[in-house]
Amino acid sequence: MRSDWTALPESVTAGIAERIGGAFAVTPAPSGNHAEIASTVTGPAGPVFVKAAVGELNVRSLRYELAATRAIDRRPPAVLWHFESDGWLVVGTEHLAGPHADLSPGNADLDLLAVTLKALQETPAPGEPWFTPTARLGFAHPAMDGDSLIHSDLNPANLIVTTQGLRIVDWAWATKAAPWVELALLVQWLIGSGHSPAQAEEWLAQFPAWTATDRDVLDDFASRNASKWSAKSRQSTESWVDDLAMWTGEWAAHRTDGHQSRR
Repeated sequence: MRSDWTALPESVTAGIAERIGGAFAVTPAPSGNHAEIASTVTGPAGPVFVKAAVGELNVRSLRYELAATRAIDRRPPAVLWHFESDGWLVVGTEHLAGPHADLSPGNADLDLLAVTLKALQETPAPGEPWFTPTARLGFAHPAMDGDSLIHSDLNPANLIVTTQGLRIVDWAWATKAAPWVELALLVQWLIGSGHSPAQAEEWLAQFPAWTATDRDVLDDFASRNASKWSAKSRQSTESWVDDLAMWTGEWAAHRTDGHQSRR
């Protein structure tokens, strides 16, 4: 859960001021919850995006973000500085300006996403303690294991269209997995952006990792992911949880219909 900027110890705000170059203004991020603090901090030299974490899980997630930035060229925002003080891990990154990607059918942003994904699909996970597929998703299948570094949360809010191309933010859930897992997790966001399940799968067919994955494996993934979000929606009042339950359910139903037609 996000905290107010006033929760930061004086040593942390002083460290930020030193790196920013003096007095600064703070604009909290409108969404996200993988760090106690996430804000645009504007000082004499311009804006910097600052994340700060103190809880064990959030600190670990922020360390994953640092590691992902070292492993992947250009896609994440560049880390400008980071430090630790009074139990807080603080990271200042490049501030990315631009709209979130529009993943609706036929939109040009899909072409930008395809270029980015094709590069990411070939990125191996370096020797860091990344999330496993089971730890990330809450269910297991041997085919999900692999050596690729995946973002695992490519929702449009994490995709920013800049003059230098599509950039990906919030690597808190970076996972070491088979590359097809990234694509399977993208289905829900494509459906949420207006694709039918069949259209989403047709778009994903351009990636070798998708076409090489056994259909029964995709059936199993879709079913397990839908069951997870259905259970979460019964315990939550958050609208985004209901949305994910609906979108993953649509894909699972599509896979079930397709499986029955193949029998």
